[in-house]
Amino acid sequence: MAAAAAGDWKTVPKRRGRRPKPAGAGAAPVAPEAGGDGGVVRRRVCEARDDLLISDLWHLTEGIIQKHLTKPLEQLQDVREPISEALDHLHLEPSQHPAEAPNSNLREDSLKRTSHFKCVCYGIGKFASCVIARNQLAFLLLFLEKLEIPRNHCCIFDPLFNEIEISVLNTLGLTVLSENEEGKRSICDEATIFYMIHCGTALYNNLLWSNWSVDSLSKMMIIGNSFKGIEGKLLTRILQKDYPYVAKLKELPSEIWTIQEEPDYSEGEELEIIRNQRKLTQPFPGQH
Repeated sequence: MAAAAAGDWKTVPKRRGRRPKPAGAGAAPVAPEAGGDGGVVRRRVCEARDDLLISDLWHLTEGIIQKHLTKPLEQLQDVREPISEALDHLHLEPSQHPAEAPNSNLREDSLKRTSHFKCVCYGIGKFASCVIARNQLAFLLLFLEKLEIPRNHCCIFDPLFNEIEISVLNTLGLTVLSENEEGKRSICDEATIFYMIHCGTALYNNLLWSNWSVDSLSKMMIIGNSFKGIEGKLLTRILQKDYPYVAKLKELPSEIWTIQEEPDYSEGEELEIIRNQRKLTQPFPGQH
């Protein structure tokens, strides 16, 4: 299981130039727009993807993906250097030195090992109005392409999405979840990558609780905030009281897997998570 380090994405002050658009009869057909403002938003997302594709960030990331995310599923828990730690040193500005090309000796068909992966994206933000969120969505699209994960195998949700953004995501082929799961999604024995850039600690805590077993955690990858960073910014007593599943990852004695209490957050806490209001108003089973 890998977790990505915190740090804002940076916009590109200077790029190496756009790829020339094909002209003439041989030009690739333009995909139909979502219409209205949705068409503008979709076009901006596609432009962000194209810009990212020719950036040093993506050129370097391809090598990281080849090295760390194309290993056999049974070796996922043995990855020593998570993609997050490597991405922590990458940015969208041109590098001062030529980027190294991915190891040509790696077999391309190793990527096919990841084609059966599922992907879940939480908290990407309002990409229609926020450039940072749009860059994160663009990265997700390239990430899926590189790992040959079909877009409809990627579920995405943010409680802040508006109707236009949901329409654009559907047009792009992603599966938009209809309900706020609060991160409580079981992988159901399917290898799953969770793309959770800068989500709140409660969301990670809920996700870990939902998959609290050696077998499930060994089939998960989390691209998001560094758990070590979370541990460093919170008092130990707060981490252990409010986010016990994140805290438990530090030391895992065998008896720890017998503890599976659902996280319970008091309403007075300043949580970095938007709760599912429908569930909050429903009575618990057995209550009248």
